[in-house]
Amino acid sequence: MAERPPADLAAARNRQITSITRQLIEMIQRIWRTMSAATVADDLEGEAGAAILAAAVAGQITAAQGAQAFVAGAMAEQGALAIPEAWLVAEAFGGIAPDGGPLETLLYLPAIGVQRRLAAGLPPDQAMIGGLADMARYAATSIADAGRSADQVGMATQRNCVAYMRVVTLPACSRCIVLSGQTYRYSEGFLRHPNCDCQTLPLREAEWAAVKTPAELYASMSETQRRRAFTVAGAEAIDAGADVAQVVNARRGMGTAHVHGRSVRVTSEATTRRGLYGRRLRRAGGEFARVPGQRYMRSTTPRLMPEEIFRIADGRTEQLRLLKRYGYIV
Repeated sequence: MAERPPADLAAARNRQITSITRQLIEMIQRIWRTMSAATVADDLEGEAGAAILAAAVAGQITAAQGAQAFVAGAMAEQGALAIPEAWLVAEAFGGIAPDGGPLETLLYLPAIGVQRRLAAGLPPDQAMIGGLADMARYAATSIADAGRSADQVGMATQRNCVAYMRVVTLPACSRCIVLSGQTYRYSEGFLRHPNCDCQTLPLREAEWAAVKTPAELYASMSETQRRRAFTVAGAEAIDAGADVAQVVNARRGMGTAHVHGRSVRVTSEATTRRGLYGRRLRRAGGEFARVPGQRYMRSTTPRLMPEEIFRIADGRTEQLRLLKRYGYIV
């Protein structure tokens, strides 16, 4: 069996992208100091905007330039012949926004954000701070996306590469943490959000690398990081034995319901007949009904959020019983 690629190979690629991004944001900050809230729109249409765009495009190209060597290194680590069938054109990844539109258009949006903040009554200095935050987020995301896109193209040029694994570097948000170690076909799209800095690890075969699982990442986090990523109640639920993914995914369908005369926080996540909680409830004889506009039947019994379980449960034994009942632990 081929050697498994080390996770630190992806970590090194992450540091490369992070370094490019940091340099770009430092340049943006220097340029931003020369601008004012009163002239921000003209500034971003003029020399200041052109300088930011040029720096961002250069950053994207630099990020893309490292892709083929990264993929080749991963293949070599796994014992595969690292000769690409084609060569990556790094310049092709410059000037493109994460949504596929022109990067120039995306990098003008901070001016609109500043004007909206001014219209809402914010002082000019605060409006500009918000605009700088917008610009930094857009720029960072454009660099990371260019790098990941180039990585996937690089994977396509290596016939030995059949898949990639998602590698998460802390600190990270809960949505990324639950995907750590997940594997995808080399051609499958990369799930990401603005400011996401997760990295791919190219794989030769279905013998995946020793990348930390969500549970292992959680175990390595400080209490502050846990509460920031998962909320206080979510972290308490995981500490009590709840599955990390279930706690995170539950929040996608969060809402409120009235149970026994009081309002509680509930979720619709996994409550279909096919969902994790729904399957368990179905075996217990639970009832389901079709919700207008939705494809699958959902449970008529609300699914409590972890924070509600901790709020209403009396002691650890009751907490564990409810966490199990609502599908957060097994």
